[in-house]
Amino acid sequence: MRFSYHDLGHQPAGSTVVVHLTGSAANVLLVDPTNFGRYRARQAFSYHGGLCKRSPAEIEIPSEGHWLVIIDLGGYKGRVRGRVEVVAPDGRRTEAAAERDLVEA
Repeated sequence: MRFSYHDLGHQPAGSTVVVHLTGSAANVLLVDPTNFGRYRARQAFSYHGGLCKRSPAEIEIPSEGHWLVIIDLGGYKGRVRGRVEVVAPDGRRTEAAAERDLVEA
């Protein structure tokens, strides 16, 4: 299982995660640390988001807390590059992480 993740740290409810993708369609998943652990252990987990065929993907943070974004190709072949930013409820934008490549061969 190949994936890329971005730790957003503590975020307020109502912020929006904006994920800019270049390349293949990919799953863009917003999870808390508990569900991130379940994802990595290949157990059932809860998330917000899903398959993104068109960029950017926008996902609203449902509650205050620690959040992470996972980008994966769902086991399919492809290459995707992702850049993540967070838009606070007041409109302030924060770049969450530098661009990262993900390749599934």
